[in-house]
This record gives sequence, C-alpha cells and structure tokens, in this order.
Amino acid sequence: MEPRWKGKGLKAKALAEPMSKIVSQLQSSLIQSDAHGLLAGCSVLIEVESEQTDLLNRACFGGRIITAEKDKDLFQLGLEEAFYLCYSLKCLKIVGDDNCSKNDVELWQCMISKKPTFPDFYKAYSHLRMKNWVVKSGSNYGVDFVAYRHHPSLVHSEYAVLVLSEGEGEINGRLRLWSDLHCTTRVSRGVVKTLLVLKINKNGNGAASPSYLEKYTVVERTVTRWHPEQCREDHMIVEKRTKKLETPGKASLKPKFIQNHDVKLKQGLVGTIRNLSLVRISLFFVSISVIVSCCLMDLF
Repeated sequence: MEPRWKGKGLKAKALAEPMSKIVSQLQSSLIQSDAHGLLAGCSVLIEVESEQTDLLNRACFGGRIITAEKDKDLFQLGLEEAFYLCYSLKCLKIVGDDNCSKNDVELWQCMISKKPTFPDFYKAYSHLRMKNWVVKSGSNYGVDFVAYRHHPSLVHSEYAVLVLSEGEGEINGRLRLWSDLHCTTRVSRGVVKTLLVLKINKNGNGAASPSYLEKYTVVERTVTRWHPEQCREDHMIVEKRTKKLETPGKASLKPKFIQNHDVKLKQGLVGTIRNLSLVRISLFFVSISVIVSCCLMDLF
C-alpha cells in the first residue's frame, strides 16, 4: 500500500526533514538541558522549554498539556515513549514519587508493575522507532499501535500494529479466534491500513532486566484479506467477459434505439388514425342531425 500524503508538496517536505534528523536534534537538546521526567500513574510528565516543545511535536513524542505558565510547557509521555528516551536515547532521566532518579532496572520493574505487557510492547515500539517509523497509540482503531511514515500532519498512518508474544505465555490474548482475526483485518481495511502483527519471542529469557531486550527477536507479518477473484489464473478472461456483457458497444445500442424509436412511431400513427376515425363519425352524426332538423322545419 502506497503512503497517502495529506497534500501536495508534503512528500518533498518529509524528505527534506527526515525523522531521524529531528529525533537526533531532540536527543541533543534534552541532553544539554539535563531533562527530567516525573513518573505519574501510567505516564511521565516532562517540563520543557519552547525549543524542546517544537522538537517534541515534530518528533511525535507525547502530547502537550496546556498550563498557565508561558515560559515552559508540560508534556505527557506514554510509558513506551518515556522509556525509549530514557533507555535507548539516554536523553531523559525519570524520577519517582520520592523525587529520586531511577536507574534502568528500577524504572523497568516499575513500568512492568503498571503494565504487565510492557516488555513486549516496548520491544515492538523500539523496533519500529529504530526504523524511523512514528509510532502512536492505536486504541482508536482497535489495535495496539499505528505506524506513520512521517509526522501525522503530513501523511496518514500505513500500518495498524498488533503485538503478540511467541509461545504459551501470551498476555495480550489477541487473534486467538478466527472471528477476532476477521474483525481486525476488516476494520484495518476499512480505515485503509495494513494489519502488521509483531510477534515477540523472548527466546527463553525473562523480563527481569531491560538488558534482555537485546536477546528478544521480532517477527513481522502483514495480514490482508484474501480475494478469490484476484488469485485465479483466468481472472483476466472472466473480467473481460463480464465487461462485454455489462457494457455493450455502440453498434449494439443503435439497433435497440432504432427499434424502440420505431415502436413509438407506430404507436403514434395508430393513435392518430383512431382520432381521425372518431372525428369522421362525429361529423356524420352532426350532418344527419342537421338534415333531420331541416325536414322538421319544412313540415311545420
């Protein structure tokens, strides 16, 4: 499926400003400012300056929260987004309720306690982000993530992403029934997206530490609906025959038009003859009545 850009010239704009370059600029800015985030529930809050606000928006990390302060802005990051900035890019430090900075293992365990599927989801998120895809929540489409080629203001998302675990320890519980598979593929097709299933295989490693992420493997599979007419060898012949039957040529239309036109003319002539006959009969009776009246006048 080709990317669907939202306007003319936006493809050239995206090529001029690749996402990898924008993320690199954000990384440098956050490192220079020694940015800190506060873990609050299932999200991380970060206070940034106007320059970093622009970079976070362009790199598609989190969402801005409107506050009364004019000099600084508040951003809300998801768990996967915050951990990606903290662990993968090393440009953000996260503190807990005790205002103490957490190391990678502590933060990892804390996020797993808030979201049991976090190891699989983060592996899928970082897998796509490292390939310069923009990854956002897919809750509006009944999936885990949606993947954009560039900023959502420039292009529509191309993939609806589901995250599954390899083996018996499946936590997500999706696509276990055929009905779920059919519903998901139909919805994805309805919103013009390709269903992308990412299977996370831990390869016998647990989730005690984020260092095990390097040993995880990701299997990518795209799922589409099967159309029988697109897979038959003689589909071109059937299509041509159907077009001939449904769309007759000008030569076949002309006799039908003439025939119908002739029928209408014949019906018009018959009606005219009948009207003339009625006029003649009425004139005959009028003349008889005139003659009879004259004879009666002579007698009296």
